[in-house]
Amino acid sequence: MHRIRFIAQKELYHILRDFRSLIIVIIMPVMMIFLYGYAINMDIERVTLAVVDFDHTVESRQFTERFYRSDYFSRPDRAADLSDPDRLLRSGEAAAILYIPAGFGQALTRNEDFEVGMTVDGSDASLASAVQAYSNGVLVEFMRDRLPPGFEIPGVTISQQVLYNPDLKSSHFLVPGLVAVILMMISALMTSMTIAREKESGTMEQLLTTPVKPREILIGKLLPYVVIAFLDGILVILFARVVFGVPFVGSQTLLLFFGLIYVTTALSIGILISSIAKTLQEATMLAQIATMLPSVMLSGFIFAIKNMPFVLQALSNLVAAKFFVTIIRGIMLKGAAFTVLVPQAVALILLMLVLMTVAARKFKTRVG
Repeated sequence: MHRIRFIAQKELYHILRDFRSLIIVIIMPVMMIFLYGYAINMDIERVTLAVVDFDHTVESRQFTERFYRSDYFSRPDRAADLSDPDRLLRSGEAAAILYIPAGFGQALTRNEDFEVGMTVDGSDASLASAVQAYSNGVLVEFMRDRLPPGFEIPGVTISQQVLYNPDLKSSHFLVPGLVAVILMMISALMTSMTIAREKESGTMEQLLTTPVKPREILIGKLLPYVVIAFLDGILVILFARVVFGVPFVGSQTLLLFFGLIYVTTALSIGILISSIAKTLQEATMLAQIATMLPSVMLSGFIFAIKNMPFVLQALSNLVAAKFFVTIIRGIMLKGAAFTVLVPQAVALILLMLVLMTVAARKFKTRVG
């Protein structure tokens, strides 16, 4: 027993002295419970709803306000351009559009049958189903409040049309997001090992004795992986298209263009990790931690970012996969145009520049 106790004691000292092990043992569980606890929120709330009101009466405004007063719907973040409502869905500025035709108020006053329209973004199948249920609930509640007890609710209905994924297949929603997550993990993992491998094998010193500058080493190491990751992306998208039957209604050239920006950003994460890590094992571990959990939890791949606390919403802006999930779903399912996706592309480019700059500085510091 004494020997076992001494061995256990020695191992405990090793663990306490190893800062990296302590991070895994203490920080990882805390981070995971924090992210899982807050990010996994299956409730769908504050669905962005735009309203096109052709009636302009007190009744139509009351009907609109009833939607926004509920916990289910919210107004678009900025004043919506209602001249092209479909663009709101393609750009993601709204998840649904409610159309109130002229004559709505008059029909309500006379208790006549009437129909209002609603177009729902079906690229997120669970959200589309929730919008259908919520909107019917709000309508029934609105009508019930207007009538005295015992009166029959007149036949006002919401005629709903689901765009982009009319069958509400979950694979059409999940597979494009999965492509973004896989590309991020593979790309970052590939490049995270490149410099670490040189350090571990002792060939980095030989490389540094050449007249090549550190930034040229970084870019030279990055370029082959850009080509490999780009081809990897095409393969994964083809697989998603052929095996899972995910529709592709947008421009393939546009997706390749944005895909190139995305994989370069993902590779930059790997380069940064590689410039920091001392060993191959450390680089692999850091790449998995930095890409897998944030890409799954904070990209909108599964869980709606809008339902998360403000802190996690802010952190999600540092996750490159978040922007590409919007891009790939927008192009494959909605046929989104270049102008609609420019903000996501700009965000990816900024992330890439920051990552490469920090990686170059870290690499230069270590070289010196």
